[in-house]
Amino acid sequence: MVEISSMSIATSGMRGAYRNAQELSSAALPVADSPEPASFAAMVRDAAQDAVTTIREGDKAAQLGLTGDMGTQQVVEATLALESTVKTVVAMRDKFVEAYQEVLRMPI
Repeated sequence: MVEISSMSIATSGMRGAYRNAQELSSAALPVADSPEPASFAAMVRDAAQDAVTTIREGDKAAQLGLTGDMGTQQVVEATLALESTVKTVVAMRDKFVEAYQEVLRMPI
């Protein structure tokens, strides 16, 4: 009898946790301004634009640091952001190439 009551308590607790998780996840979803869903191509394009912007800012910060127009801390932060972005872009490129090679290996 004790097992049944603890099981019903556990079940009700799970239902409550599940309901709370659903409320949190639905509340955390951003509301899209555009009626069309985001596409993979748009996501890749936006990520590439952000990467290019970060790389340009890092390069500009390095140049300003060499001339003394920007502090060392800002130059280091921009350089670290540039390095992180380049590593991410290279990893993405490697994954894209690997996926392309997998598609080429598929029998038709």
